[in-house]
Amino acid sequence: MTLDVNATTAFRATFSGEVFAPADADFDQALTEALWNGDINHQPALLTRPRSTKDVAAAIAFARAQGLELSVRGGGHGYAGKAVVPDGVVIDLSRLDTVRVDPAARRATVGGGADWAALDAATIEHGLAVTGGTISHTGVAGLTLGGGLGWLMSRQGLSCDNLVAATLVTADGRTVHVSEQEHPELLWGLRGAGTNFGVVTELVFALHEVSPLANVGLFFWRPEDAAAPLRLARDLLVDLTPEMGALIAGISAPPEPFVPVETQGKPGIAVIVVSWGPAAEHAAAVEPLRALDPLFELVTPIPYVALQQMLDAGSPWGIRAYDKSLNLDELSDGAIEVIVDAVARKRSPTSLVPLFPLRGRVREIADAATSFGTPRSRRWAVSFEAIALDEEDFAADKEWARAAWTALRPFAPDEGAYVNFEYDADAERVLASYGREKYNRLAALKAEWDPDNVFRSNVNISPQPAAAGVPSPRGTTETQVREPSS
Repeated sequence: MTLDVNATTAFRATFSGEVFAPADADFDQALTEALWNGDINHQPALLTRPRSTKDVAAAIAFARAQGLELSVRGGGHGYAGKAVVPDGVVIDLSRLDTVRVDPAARRATVGGGADWAALDAATIEHGLAVTGGTISHTGVAGLTLGGGLGWLMSRQGLSCDNLVAATLVTADGRTVHVSEQEHPELLWGLRGAGTNFGVVTELVFALHEVSPLANVGLFFWRPEDAAAPLRLARDLLVDLTPEMGALIAGISAPPEPFVPVETQGKPGIAVIVVSWGPAAEHAAAVEPLRALDPLFELVTPIPYVALQQMLDAGSPWGIRAYDKSLNLDELSDGAIEVIVDAVARKRSPTSLVPLFPLRGRVREIADAATSFGTPRSRRWAVSFEAIALDEEDFAADKEWARAAWTALRPFAPDEGAYVNFEYDADAERVLASYGREKYNRLAALKAEWDPDNVFRSNVNISPQPAAAGVPSPRGTTETQVREPSS
């Protein structure tokens, strides 16, 4: 679509941030920087980088006046590339990336364009942290507004469970401050479906005490040897103290000094256990895994910031990526067989199958307390992630991911998924992920704050006013999320 030249010129003159159009010399670089997934080739009509909420409101108004779709780019890490809408206007928040920490109040105020590496570095300096993913260049806002799994979730809950306030710009250009005291129902919506209601320019998190030094134990088995370790791990990880974090991952052995050279690049199953307590306590927790004769292991102290960056090398900026995911109530023997077989058959060394155990604080919070889609009763979030630099490897592993998902589907209670993991988030999958009751509540909230569905380049909730006679949930105690003890 051709933009109105006069309108665009006027917009540029009043916009304090940066504006990039396809004819501009630096447009291609700005677009490359906007998206992590190198397989996405969306080209917008205009890419903007606001420096204030006033700029954000101006970009929204410009897009609407021009009849263009708009999208919001926080960290640009979403698999489906919805941060860049084709032929529309992109609001790239990367210039709104400040992080301020108040250690006395245990609060962090974070710009909507900041990534987890910046937040982790700022908070751990004070012996504080908040649950924040496993890839450090992921955007804080995008991860949080869809849920937020990470190493600390069993002791702190999800990232969204620790979101205590936010600032957003609405579809009609208002700047709104959100908290338990101001617009509590909107805060509920931001905690799991938050990309639907406006442009979140600032987030405020409750922080918790975390030692700057962690203990990590990684144990790796070949696929043909992994069934027994996985059966042990499904019980061991669930029974770990919530003070410990855990992850199972179908990966290829990394090219690291602790990995035998002949094993590097070969697929297998890794079980990872992290703690922040005494090394002896960690050693006792992982001893059952050591007893199952892993092909190799790494047990070592590790700085918290390094832990948060430990998996970054497998997801470099610009790599091609696709995923399909499911939630499981149990990791049955049949499900283990499917997962082990899938790991053995992946083609790209960077493709992976993460299994996040949902335990501890995640399960203690009531389903209705946040809009997070996955029922808190689920025990595992599983994702088949095709990630490759090579185009042929990527094409093969996209089909691999779909086939593995189909094979695992009989072991899942429904087609619902953790929304941050899902590439193919069509309307049916979105409904399945949130469930009818929560979806209806979100649809009513969407109708209040974005009745025209301006913010639809996302895991979208369609606006629908609440049915007549249905009482509003506002003000009920179930919307409260108590902060976990530190």
